[in-house]
Amino acid sequence: MFISNAYAESAAAAPQAGFMEFLPLIALVAVFYFLVLRPQSKRAKEHKAMVEALQRGDEVITVGGEVGTVSKVYEEYAGIEIAENVVVTVQKAAIQNVLPKGTIKSIK
Repeated sequence: MFISNAYAESAAAAPQAGFMEFLPLIALVAVFYFLVLRPQSKRAKEHKAMVEALQRGDEVITVGGEVGTVSKVYEEYAGIEIAENVVVTVQKAAIQNVLPKGTIKSIK
């Protein structure tokens, strides 16, 4: 007798609390989107634009830490001159950053 009344009361209250139970999960997804996914996609777009804009004479640094001047640009690769008459071929995706002109001379 008491069990059926208690069950009936809890069943009536459950639909009202349904949305409030998912509110923290929705907030967590929104925070994850704005703190992780959005900045990551922005960096990926910037890197893609930088790689597409590579041209001969640009000074670059690769993910591996090699600093050099772009001597040839292919479809998926770039030839980087890391020393006089020493050209290595790397994937364009491995180029981390384009340096300002004259950076290599100031390092040496």
